Amino acid sequence: MLADSRYRYCQQLTDDNGVAYLSEREPLKYEKQTDNRFHTVMEGDTWWGLAHRYFTSFPNKSRLWWIIAEFQPTPVIDPTLKLVGGSVVVVPSERYVRQVVFGPGQRRAS
Repeated sequence: MLADSRYRYCQQLTDDNGVAYLSEREPLKYEKQTDNRFHTVMEGDTWWGLAHRYFTSFPNKSRLWWIIAEFQPTPVIDPTLKLVGGSVVVVPSERYVRQVVFGPGQRRAS
C-alpha cells in the first residue's frame, strides 16, 4: 500500500471463499484550524490540481487530492464531479497533513 494512499487506513480482509477485499475506513473530517487555507474555486480547478498547488513539500502531491476533498465542512460525496466556480474549498495546512493525517496518531480502519 502506498504511504500516501487513502487506502492505507483500510485492513485487508478475506471472505470464506478466499476473496480479498478492503475494510471500510474512517474518512477524514473537517477540523477548524488556524492555519487552514481557503481557496475560491476558479474555472478548471480540480481536487488534484489543488493538492498539487497547496501541498508543495510532499512528493507526488497530486495524489493527496483525497485529503482536500474529505476535509470539507460539507462532505464531498463524489470527487469526480466538477468543482463549482466561486465556491470556497478549505485546504488543510501541510502541518496538519503531516501531524494528523500521516502522523503517529493517524486514523485507523473502521
